[in-house]
Amino acid sequence: MTTSEFAQRLAAISTDIQQPISTYLNRRGQVIRVGVGSPRQTQIPPLELPRYGAERLSGIRCIATTMKAEVPKESALTAMALQRLDALAVLTMTGSGFERRGGGATGYVKSTYLAHLVPDPTTPWTISSPLSLDQLAQQDLMDLVEALETEFSRSLSDGLASANLDPNAEHVLIVGVMTQKTAAGFEAGLSEVSLLVESAGGAVLEILRQKRTQPHPQTVVGAGKVQEIALRAQTLGATLIVFNQDLSPSQVRNLETQIGIRVVDRTEVILDIFAQRAQSQAGKLQVELAQLEYMLPRLAGRGQAMSRLGGGIGTRGPGETKLETERRAIQRRISRLQQSVNQLQAHRSRLRQRRQHQQVPSIAVVGYTNAGKSTLLNVLTNAEAYTADQLFATLDPTTRRLSITDPDTHEVQTLVLTDTVGFIHNLPPPLMDAFRATLEEVTDAEALLHVVDLSHPDWEHHLQSVMDLLATMPITPGPGLIAFNKMDQVESEALALARDKFPHAIFISAQDRLGLNTLRQKLVELIDYATPSA
Repeated sequence: MTTSEFAQRLAAISTDIQQPISTYLNRRGQVIRVGVGSPRQTQIPPLELPRYGAERLSGIRCIATTMKAEVPKESALTAMALQRLDALAVLTMTGSGFERRGGGATGYVKSTYLAHLVPDPTTPWTISSPLSLDQLAQQDLMDLVEALETEFSRSLSDGLASANLDPNAEHVLIVGVMTQKTAAGFEAGLSEVSLLVESAGGAVLEILRQKRTQPHPQTVVGAGKVQEIALRAQTLGATLIVFNQDLSPSQVRNLETQIGIRVVDRTEVILDIFAQRAQSQAGKLQVELAQLEYMLPRLAGRGQAMSRLGGGIGTRGPGETKLETERRAIQRRISRLQQSVNQLQAHRSRLRQRRQHQQVPSIAVVGYTNAGKSTLLNVLTNAEAYTADQLFATLDPTTRRLSITDPDTHEVQTLVLTDTVGFIHNLPPPLMDAFRATLEEVTDAEALLHVVDLSHPDWEHHLQSVMDLLATMPITPGPGLIAFNKMDQVESEALALARDKFPHAIFISAQDRLGLNTLRQKLVELIDYATPSA
């Protein structure tokens, strides 16, 4: 762990200055960092530490002095855990400190304590009983580290297996901040973020919560909570932190600096899902546009690499630098993508005009994400659109003809159904802008079919969120019909409640093909009401 001579010399210097000293050594025994203060005060910033994963330690040990004969404080142990140190040795000294022999200070160590991490989520460290300096010097650190890393690896594998988590997935720690404005529906919102993470391919390890009057301007959560997040991330082996609300660029930088792993917000998770699911060229263009618009203000701010163009003292510089070049390149790419999206918008407008010229009425299928819109379209029109029990399973609009025969007159009514992108509460503005071509299918349709997942416990909030988003459209959509889907998965009490609140709605199960004949007839009536002159 250390030699007696090194420990005595460290103790002597600490006594001379009457301050604790923390010394950091690598596995070769080389001193890489020395700080005046406790391990908590002198800890290495997370971004400067090597990153090996939850099954490995950092390869750094700390030897610290303390002016009081006491066991290591929790702050020092927390610092050890945050840095994933191989070990922490604390040297306690007598009050008089040291003796001078032959003109040299040798220092006097009264006792020592050795602490190290263990693979236990509840108590992630252990502390030895008081050791003499000779006992500390005889500790075989490398054998201890190898045994610990073997245990960490085994514990991590067992934990992922018991929780049925994919070891190759991104391991995510979700952080929820509840304020007075977000208290209503807070837990439902956290559940939705968890589903978003899983839809993006991540594995949720744990959800942490904090209640605040308002988010902290620098780190969203308080300083103590940041430390708790960092500690839980280290203990659980998290590789990503996801917040349930939008973060400013400075908040992301501050959090990543203090926690040491990547931090994203809800919007970035949604953008990632969209990037994975976009299939058509149009969808890929829209996703890239949304991502670049989100990324542009989050490029690194002013630093050593920024140029100082202008006039006057302190403003002259080397000219355009990499950061500015990247920003200009992104702005140019955004302009080109915007032109492509505008062309796409014009093309779809022409297609809609052609349908209107042919006097084919259209109905836009809208609803909260994962309500079953694509499944319903497949059942009604054999569209073969991709379906899955995921948020935002489909992004690109799918338009299909539907022919409905009147059972009395045997007349055939032909209409067009368009499956639109799923809505979500607080849809990020970049996505609203980028997918306006898709959303225009809503405003140009003669009528709307609003699909609601009745089996979801928060279906009323979902329904209202869609209605609120529709109210923000530049053109008021046509009349709508509410179709409560997945009626086969709910209790009779929930059905009765929905029937009481929405007496004109219909109840179906697209998966089991229940209530579809009624739906077809209601669609004909809806079109007749929307286009009385037809």
